[in-house]
Amino acid sequence: MYAAALHILGSHSDADDVTQESFVRAYRGLASFDGRADFFTWLYRITVNTALNALRSDKRGNALHNRGHAEASHVGGRPEALGQSAQNPAQKVHQSAEVTRVLEAVATLSAPLRVTLVLATVEELPHRQIAEILDIPEGTVAWRVNEARRLLKLKLATAQPSTPIAPTLTK
Repeated sequence: MYAAALHILGSHSDADDVTQESFVRAYRGLASFDGRADFFTWLYRITVNTALNALRSDKRGNALHNRGHAEASHVGGRPEALGQSAQNPAQKVHQSAEVTRVLEAVATLSAPLRVTLVLATVEELPHRQIAEILDIPEGTVAWRVNEARRLLKLKLATAQPSTPIAPTLTK
């Protein structure tokens, strides 16, 4: 839950707040959990909705863009997923610049596209589960992921056409 909030909001302190608020909301709403969805899906949905509400209320749609990449590049405790496992300093600098470019491009996506992309590529959730979490059709999930990737490719290609897109976003 924390990793999802962090990916959506781009801030450790905001993710802490959203995770805590999500647990409180889940506890208060436990009586209304009817078992139609998996408990994990229900809890995840609360977290995603709480994070999206935080984005809307604080008007921080580009929060990730305004933060340093150091905080965002270690989301979920998996820096290697974002290409941070280089051996020599020159490779680390290049990969750090790539991570920054990709994160800035992701931050420009609309909240629905960004959240869907994060759930599919970073959290590696199946489209069916994302559809349940976001309460949208599975086909919409597939469209959002493809559209987000298409927009990212365009943005990254126009920024530096000679540099490839990070492999975690091109699956």
